[in-house]
Amino acid sequence: MDLKHWLGRADDAIQKWAGTFGPYEPHPSLHVDDDTFGAVFDEFTVRLRDNYPFFHPSYAGQMLKPPHPAAVVGHLTAMLINPNNHALDGGPATAAMEREAVARLAEMFGFDTHLGHLTTSGTIANLEALFVARELHPGRGVAYSSEAHYTHGRMCRVLGIEGHPVPADGQGRIDLDALEDVLRTGDVGTVVLTAGTTGLGAVDPIHTALALRDRYGVRIHVDAAYGGFFTLLAGADGPEGLPAEPWRAIARCDSVVVDPHKHGLQPYGCGAVLFRDPEVGRFYLHDSPYTYFTSDELHLGEISLECSRAGASAAALWLTFQLLPPTPAGLGRVLAAGRRAALRWADLIDASDVLELYQRPELDIVGYFPVVEPATLSVVDAASARVLADGMAHPDPVFLSTLKAGRAAFAARHPGVVADADGARILRSVLMKPESEQHVERLHDRVEQLTRSR
Repeated sequence: MDLKHWLGRADDAIQKWAGTFGPYEPHPSLHVDDDTFGAVFDEFTVRLRDNYPFFHPSYAGQMLKPPHPAAVVGHLTAMLINPNNHALDGGPATAAMEREAVARLAEMFGFDTHLGHLTTSGTIANLEALFVARELHPGRGVAYSSEAHYTHGRMCRVLGIEGHPVPADGQGRIDLDALEDVLRTGDVGTVVLTAGTTGLGAVDPIHTALALRDRYGVRIHVDAAYGGFFTLLAGADGPEGLPAEPWRAIARCDSVVVDPHKHGLQPYGCGAVLFRDPEVGRFYLHDSPYTYFTSDELHLGEISLECSRAGASAAALWLTFQLLPPTPAGLGRVLAAGRRAALRWADLIDASDVLELYQRPELDIVGYFPVVEPATLSVVDAASARVLADGMAHPDPVFLSTLKAGRAAFAARHPGVVADADGARILRSVLMKPESEQHVERLHDRVEQLTRSR
């Protein structure tokens, strides 16, 4: 896509539409001449250089990548109108686009019925799911894996309900025996399962955990903010194929959260929450005497906790889905490249004499650490920190991230490393850009060089 061309077309299209309403004079208080703007814009673009190259395959650090050009064009085009998807009269076109895009997400997860909407983030989407859970199970808490995103503990405090962290197994997945021990107390009304932890990309055994819902009468909420789009690889042929069972089981869960601003190629912030039972919309009911007056149809603000939300986010997602739909042959191809890259890097690390795999990647996140002597947590920690810093400072830079692995978690995977500290930082690489597949050998070589140079 020629981004410059299509951004120009975006401005032309909106100006042509705006012209149909007749001429008017912009207010002089808003006037800024081009020379004044140019000087400020030059400073602005210089300041933006203080960023890491999230677009480049040499950046394999945090969960960051640029949006697809189609999403950029869709977002900017709608932003020139600046619709608000709270009420239908605030953005009739983008509200319709939101409903269509959310329906595509529901179809992706296999929901036969659904109620859902976009949010500004996975954090808010999870808050909404736990809010509904609280209303359905008042006085009962929420259980989640110790490896789950920290937002669940925070949102429990916001909602005034008790959070119950559950130990993880040796692969970073929730321990179902420990979970059942918690459920036997009767104190828990909702279980959060994670489809792709943000630390290592671990996938909880959702299909197995579903039996606990029937046994103990709890809700099952799936936090698939990071990993949700990997359901497109469930049962796929080739090395990128994932075991189908946990992903197919999401269709039988009560709610799910996914972030299109991660693997859906969208700009921040674009999250989504979906409920399998549309009747939970009753918990959102509220009165606004000046908002919902243009239509008897359900307004998006009547089924969300957030009020003002950018219609531009819905427009960007809708436009992207027309070109790269959430199907195995659409977005699935993008995710497959990242997963193949992660598996390839894991093989290279397995064959390395200076790097060791922390655990086999499930999705597109690779965790590993330098082979050190003596083999202690404190030395691993120092070596990982040095590789991270040296990689960013090198004339030919490589950008990684680190993950703090606790003493017990490390020992479960690598009992030969002496636990002389509470834990150790390991190196962590997120290969969510499909270009990583063509760059992974170079990434591996650079990290090996940095490790050998100590």
